[in-house]
Amino acid sequence: QVQLAESGGGLVQAGGSLRLSCAASGGTFSNYAMGWFRQAPGKEREFVAAVSRSGGIKKFANSVKGRFTISRDNAKNTVYLQMNSLKPEDTAVYFCAASMYPTSFERSQYDYWGQGTQVSVSS
Repeated sequence: QVQLAESGGGLVQAGGSLRLSCAASGGTFSNYAMGWFRQAPGKEREFVAAVSRSGGIKKFANSVKGRFTISRDNAKNTVYLQMNSLKPEDTAVYFCAASMYPTSFERSQYDYWGQGTQVSVSS
């Protein structure tokens, strides 16, 4: 059983940056591909970014390509989401998730989820 805990959310002005962290415990972190998803009020939870077990493969939603980066540190059991050039439409609760599948866009392929961290971007 893997436990995930996100941190780093907050309120930022448009054009600003935030770095989210997700610390994992209770499992072998390097066995899991990791992903970030987000959910805005009244909307479905959507894929943001994913990284493979080794960190060598990364995928991004079109809406964040060129602005967000994902990375992981297997020695620290932590995955990061660096968010730059933030826009008001990036406002959402951000969740990290762990998957036994290879790097995936699909929410259904993620087995473990954190509680989420709020990101709010003001215009």
